[in-house]
Amino acid sequence: MMKRCVWVFLLCLFVMVLGACGKKEEEKKTSLEFTVVDEDRLPEEVKKLVEEKKEQVFKFTYADSGYLYLCIGYGKQKTGGYSVTVNDLYATENAIYVDTSLLGPSGETARKQSASYPYLVLKTPFMDKAVVFD
Repeated sequence: MMKRCVWVFLLCLFVMVLGACGKKEEEKKTSLEFTVVDEDRLPEEVKKLVEEKKEQVFKFTYADSGYLYLCIGYGKQKTGGYSVTVNDLYATENAIYVDTSLLGPSGETARKQSASYPYLVLKTPFMDKAVVFD
């Protein structure tokens, strides 16, 4: 009887150890404050890069004067009325994560036939970390 209890105890201990080994420790996330930068307030170099890249999907960063600019473009769209929204912007110990979405036009705006090039530029204090665009 005692031998059986020891085996049950060892089996339970083994299962708990295996379960603990499989768990991934979550990274600490820090939400970042940011400003959406209007086109007329962009550094000239960023304006040039956006203009060069706007036809295609783009994601790039630019550092200037203690700030980090996170640039996300969704390429040429057939109509106007599109917008880009920020779902999340946070930093971990090793990287900055940016998650955005393209929102389509609705109703009256969808009828506008001219092409558009939706993009977004976020400005945040400079951090020397890799940037991951989701």
